[in-house]
Amino acid sequence: MSSTPEHVDVLIVGAGLSGVGAAYHLQQAFPWRTYTILEMRDAIGGTWDLFRYPGIRSDSDMFTLGYRFRPWLGDKAIADGDSILAYVRETAADNGIDKHIRYRHKVVRAEWSSADNRWTVTADHDGEPVTITASFLFSCSGYYRYDAGYTPDFPGTERFSGPIVHPQHWPEQLEVAGKQVVIVGSGATAVTLGPALAEQGAQVTMLQRSPSYIISMPARDAVADRLRKILPARAAYTLARAKNVALSTAMYQISQRYPKRMRAWIRGLQQRWLPPGYDIDTHFNPTYNPWDQRLCLVPNNDLFRAIRHGTLEIVTDRIDTFTESGLHLASGRDLDADIIITATGLNLAVFGNVEIVVDGSKIDMPKAMAYKAMMLSDVPNFAFIIGYTNASWTLKADLVCEYVVRLLRHMDSHGYVKATPVRDESVGTAPFLNFEPGYVLRALDILPKQGDRAPWKLHMNYLRDLPKLRYGKVTDPAMRFERAVNG
Repeated sequence: MSSTPEHVDVLIVGAGLSGVGAAYHLQQAFPWRTYTILEMRDAIGGTWDLFRYPGIRSDSDMFTLGYRFRPWLGDKAIADGDSILAYVRETAADNGIDKHIRYRHKVVRAEWSSADNRWTVTADHDGEPVTITASFLFSCSGYYRYDAGYTPDFPGTERFSGPIVHPQHWPEQLEVAGKQVVIVGSGATAVTLGPALAEQGAQVTMLQRSPSYIISMPARDAVADRLRKILPARAAYTLARAKNVALSTAMYQISQRYPKRMRAWIRGLQQRWLPPGYDIDTHFNPTYNPWDQRLCLVPNNDLFRAIRHGTLEIVTDRIDTFTESGLHLASGRDLDADIIITATGLNLAVFGNVEIVVDGSKIDMPKAMAYKAMMLSDVPNFAFIIGYTNASWTLKADLVCEYVVRLLRHMDSHGYVKATPVRDESVGTAPFLNFEPGYVLRALDILPKQGDRAPWKLHMNYLRDLPKLRYGKVTDPAMRFERAVNG
């Protein structure tokens, strides 16, 4: 048997929404190129296969969360997790991408050799090391840890007699009907779980330390439904996608420029949705401005309807300690609970915590700088996908895939084997994500930096990125291309 590792042209890490999309773009552009997808879990789908809690759904509309190349044909614009998972898996199966996936392969190390102009990637497969070499490495593993969610160190948890559940590890047979359920948290997971559990017969209390902005939108997109009646599926999808991009971009820009007006507009909507006299100032009035953190989206007013029907209560307070029967709060109030759910957030993991080494030197991630928010300074032939924080993840993923295709075409046409972003030392630094949720703030010391000017500056704006990444030049002073050195 040969001891030479298997070699592929492109190695993709992750078989979720991003990884399947990356594979599609690569094989459409380069049907002759070889590629493999390494997936640490035993199924396609990433986030949408991992999370199994009741009510899980998108917090972006499916006309922008769906792939640009594959129309979303589902009825709901705000889709449930099972429908999104089926969409990803059907995309993989219909295009033969599933045949390129190797499951239970957790990438632990990737080492670039300039002498060989290739990556040597080591993965753990059921306890055994597997080595593959690749000319280009494409990280599509997202940015949070799949093995553990974030739970603060609450005092007294050992005293509580019932189950304490983190939504990232939802038990299959958790019965909630007729139970008192306390959800700790105020983000997208909490506002999804609350109405879903109330619908299953639980009496739900959502305990939040501080409020989030929560708005409702119809589960169905009326404009998209009308377009589907008069246009072919792809044309209707394209127009609905463009409409929703424009609306979401406008909402974000207005929030940034006129935060007081946006705050007042959201409050006005909530007054219509909530019972008369509801204490909005306590429970729905965040201390930060709209879109300093991601807006929570609920379909068809489900959270507000649960409040009106009395099956869900929001309590704004702090936990003093867990007790045998629930929670004792800082205000002195006691909350009885049969089940406590800690919807307290995620732990970030940069590129799946893979150790990245270039010519023998380990990359110190906080000292690296992101090039066009998709490559790293001084790391050759490497790209990654991290989606928008203020819009659908897939909008950015599609653009990055298109850029990688154009970069590889440029390298082919000029005989280049190596493309490396090289940072000018005069470029100033800033945090990679200008975003304030806890999971980002906790991880600033492990993320790469962004710069103070192009092409190192990150724009959370699809309409600004689109012309640059889809049509702009792949050559600039920061990108260094090299040909193979003969003999």
